[in-house]
Amino acid sequence: MKKLKRSEEIPGTDAVNPNKPGKRVPVIFFRTETGREPVRDWLKALPYSEDSKRIGGDIKTVEFGWPVGMPVCRPLSQGICEVRTNLSHNRIARVLFYIDRKGRMVLLHGFMKKTQRTPDDDLTLARRDKEKHERGLQ
Repeated sequence: MKKLKRSEEIPGTDAVNPNKPGKRVPVIFFRTETGREPVRDWLKALPYSEDSKRIGGDIKTVEFGWPVGMPVCRPLSQGICEVRTNLSHNRIARVLFYIDRKGRMVLLHGFMKKTQRTPDDDLTLARRDKEKHERGLQ
């Protein structure tokens, strides 16, 4: 089996300058055709104010330290990765994102994890939004 180079394993690593200070991948929220930002809406609707702060901290870790591996970030499939956040009350949050060709971290979908595997519905939604975002960049 062929060993993948780091830039093949983790999307967006080939566009990152490791010597660049500050943000390595600036964060943007995916925006729907109607102007909604689903991840921002989800973060604002979380039941505890500490939740959005903790998730935001993990997103910031990725933003300033890309590429970041486990336990904060994990590649899933088709260029989509997840930010993994452990919350109080034994809850786990995930934010799915991808690195676009402009080198930005595009936040696609956020959810509370209830099972061991990432639910197919959540991954399908993120893939669909990724395709919409890519079409909008042309």
